[in-house]
Amino acid sequence: MPPGPAFAQALWRLPLLLRLFLAGMGGAAAAWAMPPTAVPPALILQFAPLFLLLAGARGVRAGFLLAWASAFGFHVVGLSWVGEAFLVEADKFGWMEPIVIAGLPAGLAILPGLAGAAFVRLRSGLAAVDLGLFAALWMVAEWLRGHILTGFPWNLPVQAWDRLSGVLQADAWIGPYALSLLTVLAAAAPALLALRRLRRAAAPMALALLPLVIAAAAGTWRLAQAPAAAPTVPGVTLRLVQPNIPQREKWLPEKRADHFLKHIRLSQGAAAAGVTHIVWPEAATPFLLMESPNAFEAVAALVPPGGALITGTPRRISGQGPSARYGNAVAVIGDDGAVAAVYDKHHLVPVGEYVPLRGWLPVERLAQGRGDFTAGPGPQTLPVPGAPPVSPLVCYEGIFPGAAAEAGNRPGWLLNVTNDAWFGASAGPYQHLAIARLRAIEEGLPLVRAANTGISAVIDPYGRIGRRLPLGESGAIDAPLPVALPAPLYTRLGDLPFAFAAAALVGLALRRRWRASQA
Repeated sequence: MPPGPAFAQALWRLPLLLRLFLAGMGGAAAAWAMPPTAVPPALILQFAPLFLLLAGARGVRAGFLLAWASAFGFHVVGLSWVGEAFLVEADKFGWMEPIVIAGLPAGLAILPGLAGAAFVRLRSGLAAVDLGLFAALWMVAEWLRGHILTGFPWNLPVQAWDRLSGVLQADAWIGPYALSLLTVLAAAAPALLALRRLRRAAAPMALALLPLVIAAAAGTWRLAQAPAAAPTVPGVTLRLVQPNIPQREKWLPEKRADHFLKHIRLSQGAAAAGVTHIVWPEAATPFLLMESPNAFEAVAALVPPGGALITGTPRRISGQGPSARYGNAVAVIGDDGAVAAVYDKHHLVPVGEYVPLRGWLPVERLAQGRGDFTAGPGPQTLPVPGAPPVSPLVCYEGIFPGAAAEAGNRPGWLLNVTNDAWFGASAGPYQHLAIARLRAIEEGLPLVRAANTGISAVIDPYGRIGRRLPLGESGAIDAPLPVALPAPLYTRLGDLPFAFAAAALVGLALRRRWRASQA
């Protein structure tokens, strides 16, 4: 990298530990870009200083450490709510909370660290070109985070636009990784002011911002063309039940009957109110509903004529005794008192629902019960009496782009049943809702969200939230089901736009580097 202005030179001369501190603090500040605050300019505090620090880093080791520190700071603040789950049974799992709060961000930061090392190794020396290289490598690391070791694509840069629905519409065409790439490119661009004089920095900065501006303008136009209220499916009215049962009480044997009766009370009178379908959240019954005849009969009696009740419930998949296999299921119960369809969660939460390397780790899963849940076969489209077919997403299954629906069997809507009670009144449930909005936009499908403690909501295919129940409230909401849109471009292309953009930016830097070496 050629000598920059005095500020950049002074920054690069700082001791490495101080530069690592600055990178980490920038990443921590960027967590304010995520919901519930959702302040997009906060991303500048992470990516502009980090790009500047990497531009002057000496050696791949420094590049790795700087990028790792930045990502660690971001995740340790943005994912601090994860620790709440380990305090539900603090006597058993409380000792793990500090390990998880620090260890999870430390592990997630390894891939961005490798991206930083790769940047230092591949940078071309031309600031404008290296800006694209930085954004591409960072987002390749984010894509890998979303796919390897079961994947965890939480708090991608695209979520910073949660309050700006017009920007989010571009997600329907290019997907969350490509839109995140444009976001990182724009957030890092101000660093050019420290590498070049203002007159020379203006043009490349404008060029870096242009793709995001175009995407935002196109998305805003798309939203402006949409009807103010999404059309709804004739003859279908949903009731979403939100019992608001604290996780510490949910599985207490002496309270299970009361919890079940609370779901019953919130569901009563549905048919008289014009409701056709009732939806309960994840693990709404703290027992095996299909093996509890009296409880099942009470649930079946709630089903409106011609409709269905859809509920999360644990179920026995096979076997008896110690060899039994259990699933975290969604059951569709028709008005004839029969189970019309069952789905078993296929993307299980590590440690929460199963223990990786169980033979080596001396812990049990967080979810009550012994042993591990058994994963289902994959995304499924379930028939629903009296309504369009549905694709269930249990808990964090809704965070995975491109995996919300069964390939070749497009549903009419998405259903996210979840129990965010694990995370109390933290930022976690707000971030979870924001991610669910992205799935609705990408798939062009309405998404119905039934959450034990909230936030329950009906989201239309443009990602607009209609009726909702706030976090921490008990109640039920009745709402029509929005009509699905034609399949958006992202459902056909997947992450190809991202792959093309990232490859082009990396290729441009490599070409510039090769030409410089030939000069």
